[in-house]
Amino acid sequence: MIDTGIDYTHPDLQPNFKGGFDLVDFDEDPMETKPDQGIPTLHGSHVAGVIAANGKMKGIAPDAELYAYRALGPGGTGTSVQVMAAIEKAVKDGMDIINLSLGNSINGPDWPTSVAVNRAADEGVAVVIANGNTGPDLWTVGSPATADHVISVGASTPAMESAYLYERFHDKKINMLPMQGSQPWDFARDMKVTNNPDKIAHDTILIIERGEIPFTQLAYEAQEKGAAALLIANNEDGMFQGGIDPNITIPVAAITKEDGEWLKHNPGYLNLEYQHVQDTVTDFSSRGPVTVNWAIKPEVVAPGAAILSTVPGGYQKLSGTSMAAPHVAGVIALLKEAHPDWTPKQLKAALLTTADPFQAFEPTAQGAGKVNAQEAINTDTLIYQSLLRFGKIGDNSEQKQDTLIIENISDQTKEYAFQLPDQQKAIHFQLPRSFTLQPHEKKEIVVKATIRPSLLEETIKQGYLYLNETPIPYMFLSDDHEIPTAMGLELSVTPLEDGYHYQLYLVEEAEKLTIDLYNPQTFAYETTIVEREDLQPGVIEGDIERNSDIKGQYIANITIETKEKKTFQYQTIWYGSG
Repeated sequence: MIDTGIDYTHPDLQPNFKGGFDLVDFDEDPMETKPDQGIPTLHGSHVAGVIAANGKMKGIAPDAELYAYRALGPGGTGTSVQVMAAIEKAVKDGMDIINLSLGNSINGPDWPTSVAVNRAADEGVAVVIANGNTGPDLWTVGSPATADHVISVGASTPAMESAYLYERFHDKKINMLPMQGSQPWDFARDMKVTNNPDKIAHDTILIIERGEIPFTQLAYEAQEKGAAALLIANNEDGMFQGGIDPNITIPVAAITKEDGEWLKHNPGYLNLEYQHVQDTVTDFSSRGPVTVNWAIKPEVVAPGAAILSTVPGGYQKLSGTSMAAPHVAGVIALLKEAHPDWTPKQLKAALLTTADPFQAFEPTAQGAGKVNAQEAINTDTLIYQSLLRFGKIGDNSEQKQDTLIIENISDQTKEYAFQLPDQQKAIHFQLPRSFTLQPHEKKEIVVKATIRPSLLEETIKQGYLYLNETPIPYMFLSDDHEIPTAMGLELSVTPLEDGYHYQLYLVEEAEKLTIDLYNPQTFAYETTIVEREDLQPGVIEGDIERNSDIKGQYIANITIETKEKKTFQYQTIWYGSG
């Protein structure tokens, strides 16, 4: 587990804890952050319990040996460098499986953390990664879950009663995602809503927009002002996940930017209500595909909503793909126990071959579908490279193809046949005829598709083919589909003597890249800090000369001009220190 550490004194975790390393304090004590060390953490212990709790609570693989690599320190913060160092250390220490319930917003296959996990997989380690919690929009999966050789995991719901907020007058439903460490949301009466922290009455829910102030500090301030609960609205599209100090006595939850804006303009009363949900992909679960190589992500989904597991001092329910990934890591441990000679490619193939897709969701939300541990262990067939990617299609009709590898791992001869897909105007499949595989025989199958983009009703097309009963996801998109062009601007991450190092991710070739700074209050232009031409896709890095006039907070506007003279822009916050 590469995470926040582990409470190895917990009676349910102690039997299986075997060691690890602390990449934050550089010692061999990967204990969770304690209150006297900063904002305490519990995330790693919760993940550990899902995988292999072995006491009052039982994890998915209760006999697995647990090694913790603490890459995230107080408050769950850390750097890509720490994460990559933890990956390297875990590989050198001979781990069979690595779980990373962490990530960032960079949707690209060759961001450094994605490269690192691919290398770990190439070294013979099965790597399981949380897909992220910024769904339900497309393109929200972030590195390192964007890597090709790993198993990226989205979140589904077990049978549960899910809490939401409801405003009766406008018949408005507000979905929320409780913060890790939060007290339960449990109100028997309507609660008044306000976004003014200076006008908090009894039984008031305070709404605050997400910013640079830590969630724990926001929660403490709301609690001190007398708020009965706190909602933190996102400052960008989609949902997000966060954690707070468990000692905070009021419930705290995340909501979307859209719902936050609505509540600001409709300050009424909210009632806490519940809905029964089961076997669905959660709204917060990040969606694919991946830019540049157009890969389908996640590969599979697993339970990730209201998951009860171990935390320092007891047990707690948490939600997120952080909870879904360790379910799959535990299943991989069971597979490895049943088939100790299987490689990471075989383990991944077993998971995907036996997954069961939800009918109401597409491949970019669930990949092959919900994992099935028993079916994966007992499968008699392995299908490799089973997420078909036909890529990006131009204006004219094209024939695309991708390759599957089918292996009969049983001792019996087996027949295979594709189910005839529904006829579609925009895509016509040329599928192989039925074929037979002898025991332990392996065969390469080419799946061809003639695609007519002019007949597409949407700019991205995805669905499932079926080989016998196995779902084979496929996807392609047209040139007209709007995709992210650049993302993940990191400025002043590594201060130099005479300036700052910056990096961002560029999805496609660019004629010109410009980064301008604007005043966040007046939106007035201040200065241009980066101007570059003729750029290739991938990680873009450079240095910025220190300017004593640039201090405080700015809006950094990134402008991308493509080779086709199209212009794209996006904004992020940058803090200058002169």
